[in-house]
Amino acid sequence: MVRFGVDEAGKGPVFGSMFAAAVCVEERGHLPDGIADSKRLAPARREALAATLRGDDRIRVGVAEIPVDVIDDPATDMNTLAVEAHAAAIDDAIGDAGIGSAIEGLCDACDTDAGRFARRVADACETAVALEARHGADDESPIVGAASIVAKVERDAHVAALAADYGEVGSGYPSDPRTRGFLEEYVDEHGSLPPFARESWSTCADVLAAASQTGLDQF
Repeated sequence: MVRFGVDEAGKGPVFGSMFAAAVCVEERGHLPDGIADSKRLAPARREALAATLRGDDRIRVGVAEIPVDVIDDPATDMNTLAVEAHAAAIDDAIGDAGIGSAIEGLCDACDTDAGRFARRVADACETAVALEARHGADDESPIVGAASIVAKVERDAHVAALAADYGEVGSGYPSDPRTRGFLEEYVDEHGSLPPFARESWSTCADVLAAASQTGLDQF
């Protein structure tokens, strides 16, 4: 029996890509000790566990990235993109491991209706899988927790690369004062959004509107 877990990181930020990761094993005992929901682990611990997962030949890891231009496409929505990312990560992780094997998996639901989300992801997979989705699966299931770790490490590396090019951008979440401050300063200086901002997010619209009003007030 081939088993896999799936989770995403970066669905809600105003900056950068969303990532989904899938971890696939034949035996749950192959997972390293210390697996937990990525939010409960320090960054260094997440990175160490992600490296262990990727370095074990008994464990298959798949990752999918949804970039900003796709997120901003008005023809789609975040739930649909989460479905596509989960399915792509599953297919990437399973590869030829699923040939002739029964395949079952669990993902952390990205929809208020967990059953609907599971059906949509399974339908989008190229490989036939039996899939369940649950809210909080990343906290309950080690294999989904493993996927959450890989996805979070990928997202963190992505944000670190943005910071290396543009300076401190914070976590990328609208509630982060560092992110909001960077966005406001960038718009004030350049008159436009940074290229990695999700321009369809209301946060971006609010900052642009505030900058425009400030400019009018100066006349």
